[in-house]
Amino acid sequence: MMTVTDFEQPVVRRGTASVKWDFMERVVDNPRGELLPMWVSDFDFLCPPAVRTALEQRIRHGVFGYSDRDDAYYQAATDWFARRHGLSVAREWFTSVEGVVPGLALLVQMLTRPGEGVVVQGPWYGSFGNVVQLNQRQLLENPLVQGEDGIYRMDTGALEALFRQQRVPLMILCNPHNPTGRCWSEDELTRLLLLCERYDVTLISDEIWADLLLPGARFTSLLALGERWHSRVICATSASKTFGLSSLRIANFLIPDEGLRNAFQQRLNAHGLDVFNALSLTAATAAWQHGEPWLDQLLAYLADNRRWFCEQAAQRLPWARVTPAQATYLIWMDCRALGLEDSALKQAMVEQAGIVPSMGSSFGPRGQGFIRLNLGCPREYLEQAMDGLARLLPG
Repeated sequence: MMTVTDFEQPVVRRGTASVKWDFMERVVDNPRGELLPMWVSDFDFLCPPAVRTALEQRIRHGVFGYSDRDDAYYQAATDWFARRHGLSVAREWFTSVEGVVPGLALLVQMLTRPGEGVVVQGPWYGSFGNVVQLNQRQLLENPLVQGEDGIYRMDTGALEALFRQQRVPLMILCNPHNPTGRCWSEDELTRLLLLCERYDVTLISDEIWADLLLPGARFTSLLALGERWHSRVICATSASKTFGLSSLRIANFLIPDEGLRNAFQQRLNAHGLDVFNALSLTAATAAWQHGEPWLDQLLAYLADNRRWFCEQAAQRLPWARVTPAQATYLIWMDCRALGLEDSALKQAMVEQAGIVPSMGSSFGPRGQGFIRLNLGCPREYLEQAMDGLARLLPG
């Protein structure tokens, strides 16, 4: 088992076809020098030793024919939900696809017609916008409201007004929320479900961040709120975000309603999505079976990274306002006191601070003037990032 100190050791990722390290030109024009990538939300840590061992054994077997989810996969997943979240999940609820975002796109196609609206809550994860708009649906924003305490909350009054204005068949929720780090409470989720019931809206909940909680935080899945809601709830899950397995793509869409589930399975079959990567299955199964001690150590390290960053920001970045979070390893930071438009803010981050963040503007209008930073890295990377950020001064 890895210890906290193991997370301190940098792992060279340049030259490994890493999106985060090797493809910065996707977000920065002509990147020069040793820029520090803080944008893509994946770890710079080795994945759990048990996962690497399982993959090595599977590779030594040497045969990689057609593969599907076996009993061990389902048992490992259902045991994990029960152990970590007290959540009882039936095996028959599982539908699987190579990644949460592809599954969301297929569900948007299945549950809406071209031109119809899909609600997201801003600041929203950019891929939500893509799967809605690129499928010729209308992106409808129900902006979150940030209080004086910095915490984001749902505006259910505005949401109901939106539902009243036009027929909205579908809403996509992010819980825990990317980029703000909010875990929605049982009361908040219940009020949301009541609105969806009243206006006949299907609710998809992206719960891929559920395991990455900060100390004292509690995650509540939509599936934990009772059978009353099962006819309109779909939850997306995966081991990938928890254990750093993003390129070993397999995600589970948990669908209690048999009609919805059968319709989604038909859509998967229509696209020929009926075979799974053997290594993805091996990695996810091993992670759920044996990765818990590693995850507990990781969560302690990530919490300390956040504590350190927030303390440093309070001392060295008078222009910055860090959003309080309950989950994720992301920092959502208000940079508006620098007095820069988004293009100038991006230029300053790259040319003066020497970092590549996720620009808040990529999360919709509510992200303008913000940046998102990835804390899933060794402390020395955060120290480099903080030194660079400290060079920025309000204009």
